[in-house]
Amino acid sequence: MNKSYDLVTGKIGMLISMPHNGQLIPDSIAATMTNTGHQVPDTDWYMDKLYDFAQGLGISIIKPKYSRYVIDLNRNIDGINLYPGANSTELCPTTAFDLSPLYISGQEPDEAEIKRRIELYWQPYHQALNDTLAQMKAQFGKVILLDAHSILSHVPRFFDGQLPDFNFGSANGESCSSELINKIAMLDLSPYSSVVNGRFKGGYITRGYGNPKENIHAVQLELSQHTYMDEPSDRYNEQKAAQVKEKLQVFVKCLADFSQEK
Repeated sequence: MNKSYDLVTGKIGMLISMPHNGQLIPDSIAATMTNTGHQVPDTDWYMDKLYDFAQGLGISIIKPKYSRYVIDLNRNIDGINLYPGANSTELCPTTAFDLSPLYISGQEPDEAEIKRRIELYWQPYHQALNDTLAQMKAQFGKVILLDAHSILSHVPRFFDGQLPDFNFGSANGESCSSELINKIAMLDLSPYSSVVNGRFKGGYITRGYGNPKENIHAVQLELSQHTYMDEPSDRYNEQKAAQVKEKLQVFVKCLADFSQEK
């Protein structure tokens, strides 16, 4: 089969992962899903378009072709909830963020189907992620991993009220150096609001790959979709996007510069 992900290799020790950018659903899975499932409303829309400047900075990019509804690449395959006490979606989600069912009743993935999806979609992505980081570490000695996400500004299932615009996560300081997170916290992102290690502290990728003691620094950004889209639709707003991309570039360049500091 064709690769379940796309990987573009850059020239510096930085990789951007976009685990929820994919929208495809294989026909065999789509046949078991509801209309909501087919519409993949909880996609991290347009991540590749928002970060289209990154290749010009020499940054590598990895993104899946398939939807998070097929399997969530930012979840541990052992099913551990990364936010204990908070509502969260599963490795193979059965409900959308608004709690609408994703599967026709009785057609939800069973243990064998989940295992099949791990082997077909989850393992290849994480093998590529792991191999790319290892190659970068060997070549450059220092690596930055940015896990790039976006989400609706209002999702009552996960948080109260409106989410800040820029939500940076470093697993409460475990996934990257304090020096890097301090640089991020000092960035001028106005007029946008920002928070570090708020509701979104980093998912499995940030926590699983960030190892600052080994000079592998991982940061997650959960960007509010109202900064570049016409919420609650999935329409890209060119004017909004152009404005927020200016600040995104400041942030990404901060990470790229840090990756090249000795």
